Amino acid sequence: MRDLAAASPWLLSIVSLLAVACADDGTNPFDTEPTAGPVTGDATSATTATTGVDETATATATDDGPRLDLMLPDIGAAPSCEVVDDMSGIGPCTDVAPPDSFEPEVQWSWEGDGVMVQAITIPLVANLTDDDGDGDVDLCDVPDVVVQAFASYDGFLGAIYVLDGATGAVHWSSDPGIDASFSPALGDIDGDGLPEIVAVEHGAQHLLAFEHDGTPKWQSDQPWPDFGYSALAIADLDGDGSPEILADNLVFDAQGQLVLALGETTITGWGNATTAADLDGDGDLEIVLGRSAFHHDGSVYYSTMIVPTGYPQVANLDDDPEPEVLVQSYDGLTILEHDGSVKVAGLRPTGVVADGTSWVRPATVHDFDGDELAEFASSSGGIYSLYEANASIIWTADVMDVTGSAAGTAFDFLGDGEAEAMYADERTLFVFDGDGLALLGVPRSSGTLQEYPVVADVDNDGSAEILVVSNEGWFANQSAPTLQVIRDVGDRWVPARRIWNQHTYHVTNVREDGTIPLQEPRHWELLNTFRTQAQIEAGGLCQPPVG
Repeated sequence: MRDLAAASPWLLSIVSLLAVACADDGTNPFDTEPTAGPVTGDATSATTATTGVDETATATATDDGPRLDLMLPDIGAAPSCEVVDDMSGIGPCTDVAPPDSFEPEVQWSWEGDGVMVQAITIPLVANLTDDDGDGDVDLCDVPDVVVQAFASYDGFLGAIYVLDGATGAVHWSSDPGIDASFSPALGDIDGDGLPEIVAVEHGAQHLLAFEHDGTPKWQSDQPWPDFGYSALAIADLDGDGSPEILADNLVFDAQGQLVLALGETTITGWGNATTAADLDGDGDLEIVLGRSAFHHDGSVYYSTMIVPTGYPQVANLDDDPEPEVLVQSYDGLTILEHDGSVKVAGLRPTGVVADGTSWVRPATVHDFDGDELAEFASSSGGIYSLYEANASIIWTADVMDVTGSAAGTAFDFLGDGEAEAMYADERTLFVFDGDGLALLGVPRSSGTLQEYPVVADVDNDGSAEILVVSNEGWFANQSAPTLQVIRDVGDRWVPARRIWNQHTYHVTNVREDGTIPLQEPRHWELLNTFRTQAQIEAGGLCQPPVG
């Protein structure tokens, strides 16, 4: 692995700044030992109870008050606690962080509960609790973080924990009985305006749904016959107002009844993350498994059996208006047209690697350089790479990942039109600049399945945070907390949405209050991202500036 300090002068300055910031208590938040941080549930770290806004942090970030998408700028102090953004006709982003605003610190960390001290699926973010005591769960409350914690790699027996986004205090937890190797999903599946959480039962592998307050809701009528390391998704496939739950090649309704089984030949293989997209423009969603896609009624939309099974990502990767499906398969990188015809197949831009499964991993899509064109990032063995849409390499960075199966994400923390790439390998959460040099390395540990860092405003202060989980991995010596939340020291990073609801998150698949769109906006016509977060301003989503 490259020497991070030598790779980037940024890191040296960050380390020195953090040393000054931590001089009072003698701790370094990026030590390899667990961070000292605020005690879980410490009231001094909580946001203001009435508004969900940390006014001290906000004053540091901006002179104009909290930068929240629910703040109405023409009225000033009159916020709306409901979603006001329909995710269409988005305007330009104007919020820009001050110069030299990349000074990260660990805001808080969670060490787990008893023996449940490991996590290997992404954390989810949504408003699940009434923090301001007004009787409603809405966007004026502090967001919550959903973590699946487990005790041992032997079976991944775990539980769901819902943590306060400002402090890490535990609001509630489920009984042990969750298979913590499956990535859960959340969203309002019953139309009550509040998100439910859907996970997988340990052992029998039925789907399990929980209300926002942890009350068990239902168990699916059929199990998910998969060996784990896979991800759930939620989407309203037919636009009838009752969302479906996608589990590999299975589709369940909002009551947990199996409605479609799409055939063994279409299964996405080792680990999977099925997604949904309106590929044919008919107003409803196709179920996209990678080399195959199906209409909402289960009929075949396309099937390209020459492409091995793999992870699908949907985005516009060329100059026509239709989307493409990027498939990360055993053969390498494949790009399919929206109708399933093969554009390019089996590309291995970084070369052939020893492990035949090393190209099977999730990717992230974003306009990284502000040229109004999408790029994508993915790992291959011990290399993390950023690619142009045609799969030519922009940069590569060395990472440490035996399986190479983890994923990444991206966010434009400074609002300057150039997004930072993030990847969490077996020992480190990296944040890369536009040249692939490490701006930041935060110690973590993991055996890496398909987890990745998540970006969201978890404390409702109008500034983005990074969330990353840890487990003992291959080292039998977990040296990092179960969950770390990282912010800028002055909360100067630009605002981000306060939700991340599933592994195949692409912004338009869920509203910020956790409700699922009746007709999902075509994300490649708006932000053209996949597994990345959106910047928000007054009124909702905004279009990042062109660099």
